[in-house]
Amino acid sequence: MPRRHVWRAVVSFAAAAGIAAAGSLLAAAPALAAEPATAGRYVALGDSYTAGPLVPIQTGRPAGCLRSTNNYPALVARALAVATVSDVSCSGATTANLGGPQPTGLGTNAPQLDALGPDVSLVTLGIGGNDIGFVSIITDCATRSPLHPTGAACRDHFTAADGTDELAARIDATAPKIAAALADIEERAPDAHVLVVGYPALLPDTGPGCFPVVPFSPGDVAYLRGVEKELNAMLAAQAAAAGADYVDTYTPGVGHDMCAPQGTRWIEGLVPTSPAAPVHPNAAGMRGMADAVLGALSPQAQSAA
Repeated sequence: MPRRHVWRAVVSFAAAAGIAAAGSLLAAAPALAAEPATAGRYVALGDSYTAGPLVPIQTGRPAGCLRSTNNYPALVARALAVATVSDVSCSGATTANLGGPQPTGLGTNAPQLDALGPDVSLVTLGIGGNDIGFVSIITDCATRSPLHPTGAACRDHFTAADGTDELAARIDATAPKIAAALADIEERAPDAHVLVVGYPALLPDTGPGCFPVVPFSPGDVAYLRGVEKELNAMLAAQAAAAGADYVDTYTPGVGHDMCAPQGTRWIEGLVPTSPAAPVHPNAAGMRGMADAVLGALSPQAQSAA
């Protein structure tokens, strides 16, 4: 895309300054501040996996969006020394809230796409989970699965008598909404480098999970793992079709799922042990996602434009 070379140059400078690991992002920001902020404006769009609910420190308006000063957009902006960042992500957002307002109970978030403009050089979009019913899926599965620990009650609940999978159908129905959002981004910010950010690994990539700590039976762990991979595959396909780049946060998140030990996990369980919303990234998860975004911008991660 037209401005990709700008971001590659900035990230190359970051690498030369020693920015290789996510944990070094904040410490390295002063060194990067000397680089002229030629990359323009960065706009972050998305749902709670972008906003960072309950990850310290919560900030922004409306308060109901539960944005963190240490979510991945904030970490990326600091690492790149971006001149201006507009983080309009909001917990609970669906694709409908990209083009329409979102009431939160603590104020209304304006349509996220309104933050775009011709001066925008970088856009990250992390959305789609709420379109398929993230909260209801977790609630249903956490309720049903423990009643049949040797079965797959959650999978059975979402599978029709004819074998049709309801969640697969929801993912298919969300695909054109992602496509429409990407087309709108292209129209409003034609010179922007657009990154579609996927979802990190919520459950172990192999094996039965960690029942009853995370109350999903082995069968349902396998099912839900497949659903998340299917969602991410759809996001990657829509990004490719639109000429955007996809950021894989699932692969680097393997081994950091909600079954991993405290201090290793990026995703908190249904009862968090670190500041974060249940089944959401903690501060370490946000650092890992920021690192994936920076990796997608690096010249080593992409062929030259």
